[in-house]
Amino acid sequence: MATIKDVAEMAQVSAAAVSRVLNKDDSISVSPEVRARIFQAAHALGYVSPRQRRANAQKTHLVIGVADWRIVRPDRPNVRLSTLSCLVQMMTDQYEVNFVRLAFGQPEKVDGVIALGVFSEAEMDFLRSLSYAIVFVNSDCQNYEFDQVRVDFDQGLEQAVSYLVDRKLYTGVGYIGGIYEGENGVIGTHRAAGLRRVLEKRGLYDPRFFHVGEISRESGYALARKAVEDHALAEAMLLGSDEVAEGALDAFRELGVRIPKDVAVIVYQDIQTLESKWPTGTCLEMYPDYLWENALELLFGRICRKRSQAVTVLVPTHLKIGDTA
Repeated sequence: MATIKDVAEMAQVSAAAVSRVLNKDDSISVSPEVRARIFQAAHALGYVSPRQRRANAQKTHLVIGVADWRIVRPDRPNVRLSTLSCLVQMMTDQYEVNFVRLAFGQPEKVDGVIALGVFSEAEMDFLRSLSYAIVFVNSDCQNYEFDQVRVDFDQGLEQAVSYLVDRKLYTGVGYIGGIYEGENGVIGTHRAAGLRRVLEKRGLYDPRFFHVGEISRESGYALARKAVEDHALAEAMLLGSDEVAEGALDAFRELGVRIPKDVAVIVYQDIQTLESKWPTGTCLEMYPDYLWENALELLFGRICRKRSQAVTVLVPTHLKIGDTA
């Protein structure tokens, strides 16, 4: 059985810090990153503090479905789901939540739904059949039937370009990304289009530096290799997804392209499909923790507090500065 000492060793903090954080001692001053690391270590080791054991008996147990087929390829995992239970523990002692990944047309017994992306009427009807409590994230819903969390994607791209051009003084920005066309729609088009709009406003768009293929590691590798061989890399490149980034960065390494000395890199990270091999890299987080926290709070309000009024929340993206740009 795991102990506080085991959690402390994994989280690289003191046992006293573990005890105070897990017992929700608000007087302790630790960074959000350290707090998350402690909860993640406890979750991974299966450690439950005495206070948590007492609280578990009084928790409300919920099952939340995540409809992500509009933004993640169905044949790819959603790595983020494995960390959401830990996020709930950090947020509150009131609820214990199990998360299930939904597939269109396949019913699941859920208490609520977080739906990511833009859905057809048929998909909306399917989601309604699962639960009355639905939070749409970055949807185009124009009515006030459902709660919504809207992501300011353009603001995030503008922030990334401003960082690269105004702060780091790179003279050009390009893109390596992919598009997936499945039976439920197209994924990936808004990333390249959004970056192009931002660059065009600055007079910096150059089609030679935009390389688009499939959303896969193999495509990212091939696109990056060809861009290097054709001398079609800008000084800074936005990589359109985790998978594309993994392939592109492998190609750069094989070809001796140094990051960030030869080319600066920002990874466009929406829903994680891979555990990052470059955790210290610069990335544009389109679905940061506070987006999930807002979506969950809205669901808790609908399910457990019986709120009937629809609420819309606007959240910014987050540019996490690392060592690749």
